[in-house]
Amino acid sequence: MRRLSLILVIPLIVGLKVVILGSNTSDSPHGKSLKISCEVCHTSSGWIMDENNTFDHATTNFFLAGQHVFTDCRSCHPTLVFSAAGTSCVDCHTDMHEQTLGMHCERCHTEDSWLVSNIMEIHQMSRFPLVGSHASADCQDCHHGESLLKFEPLGVDCYSCHSQDYLSTTFPNHSQAGYSTSCEECHNINSFEWSATGINHSFFPLTGGHSITDCASCHDINNYSAITPDCYACHAGDYTATTNPNHTVNNFSTDCNSCHTTNPGWRPASFEHTFFPLAGVHGKAECVQCHLTDRYADASSLCFSCHASDYNGTSNPNHGSAGFSTECEQCHSTEHDWKPATFDHSFFPLEGVHNIADCLRCHTSGNYSDASSACYSCHAADYNSTSDPKHSTSGFSTDCELCHTLSPGWKPSTFDHNAYFPIYSGKHRGEWNSCSDCHTNSSNYAVFSCTDCHEHNKQETDGHHDDVRDYIYTSTACYSCHPDGRAGD
Repeated sequence: MRRLSLILVIPLIVGLKVVILGSNTSDSPHGKSLKISCEVCHTSSGWIMDENNTFDHATTNFFLAGQHVFTDCRSCHPTLVFSAAGTSCVDCHTDMHEQTLGMHCERCHTEDSWLVSNIMEIHQMSRFPLVGSHASADCQDCHHGESLLKFEPLGVDCYSCHSQDYLSTTFPNHSQAGYSTSCEECHNINSFEWSATGINHSFFPLTGGHSITDCASCHDINNYSAITPDCYACHAGDYTATTNPNHTVNNFSTDCNSCHTTNPGWRPASFEHTFFPLAGVHGKAECVQCHLTDRYADASSLCFSCHASDYNGTSNPNHGSAGFSTECEQCHSTEHDWKPATFDHSFFPLEGVHNIADCLRCHTSGNYSDASSACYSCHAADYNSTSDPKHSTSGFSTDCELCHTLSPGWKPSTFDHNAYFPIYSGKHRGEWNSCSDCHTNSSNYAVFSCTDCHEHNKQETDGHHDDVRDYIYTSTACYSCHPDGRAGD
């Protein structure tokens, strides 16, 4: 009996040994790609997973986050070959959208939950951002899938969703009028209604007096395209009824916006008055002050045509008697009271002492055309009263500017003595101190003496002039023979 027991036990032990050896030498049930030690997940007491296993799923190419942390391993790994599990969402999860949104679930869903909390943000990154009334619309208004899980591709053009709105509209009738099916050409996508306030009317801005909501005010509701942007087409009645000024009589342009804005009441109105600039007092005048009749074209641009009475009534100076030009702008600006006034006195420059503001100091008679430009005509008294030297008896020229400048007091003054007798060059240079050295008669500079300076002996001088015909011993005789101050050869 004992022998039999031994015989029975040995095969069992042997058999166990074979199994154990087979386990160590055969392939792993997890496949060849799993290279970790068994004890990471298993204990020596059995093959059951150790609750305290130290396997780090982050070492794989699929990091566990969100709901995946709490998911049973076999939900993703149905076999012991762990590498056979896919990493794409659809490998484990059924595509409830039936591939209408693509295979990338992570574009909308996270690992935390299947609920989508940022649908609006996701839609903004699509080919049809939700703006205007689309931002508050229900999803099923556009996506008609029976369970809102199947999102078939939709057209992004307005007409694909709003064809019935287009066809049913009668005010105006879009279909009959042949309106474009590109709704955005007229309607603003940011608007919450189809009314006129939402219409893109940029081709004719609805501003000012045109800011209306009743399209029929301008349009024939049966044919909206039968209209022109020309102002006169709608406002001919306003044009012909206007009397201040009368547009028709004056043949004003029918291009209303050349003068008017779109503000109600046609005001403020402006007129391109470039042919006669309205500056100064002209900019403050009423039209009727210059345009005395209904025929505005009859008004002249000449100052005198409006200001003849001002011209004739002016006494300081008297424009009429002085023969002043009737071209007022030659002297006057358009400032108030005709001042400041200027006069182009270039024919007689008002410089130095002549730079005076009182015209009557020179134009004493009141007849401005009688004034002479010759100095002596105004300064005869100065000429005659001068005694050092005495101009009147010395034969000085009455052409004052030959010696004098326009500085006050007639000084500095110059006299070109070399033109008569060279005293600034030759032997006479530096030989005299004052005019009286030669001109011994201070009241008559025509008198001069040569013999007072030159120590001539009359007898010797007479001897040198024996051969000179009509020789006499006088200064005038000296000058007649020696006009340049040099002795004869």
